[in-house]
Amino acid sequence: MSDPDATLRALLDVDRVVHEPARLVLLAHLAVVDAADFLYLRRATGLTAGNISSHITRLEQAGLIVVKKEFQGRRPRTVLRITAAGRRALRRYVAIVSAALDVIALE
Repeated sequence: MSDPDATLRALLDVDRVVHEPARLVLLAHLAVVDAADFLYLRRATGLTAGNISSHITRLEQAGLIVVKKEFQGRRPRTVLRITAAGRRALRRYVAIVSAALDVIALE
């Protein structure tokens, strides 16, 4: 087994962009679908439109998602996809948190 202290210290270095709960749930949803539109994410997460918008901006700035604005007929539609960097960041986050949970193994 690896060094438990080092495993737990790794929590201090988690990606804060991913760690924020609303962004984490958005990335998690995007990781399991090819793409998702804004309305789907709003319904699936229960977040407000304004909250999602601000988190989408942060995720896009970090290069973790791509945002495509298009029209479906005359209606605007925002479609989001997780990037390869976003998948790597999410995997790394999950690995760090999972390893820490294994160390503390609360029962």
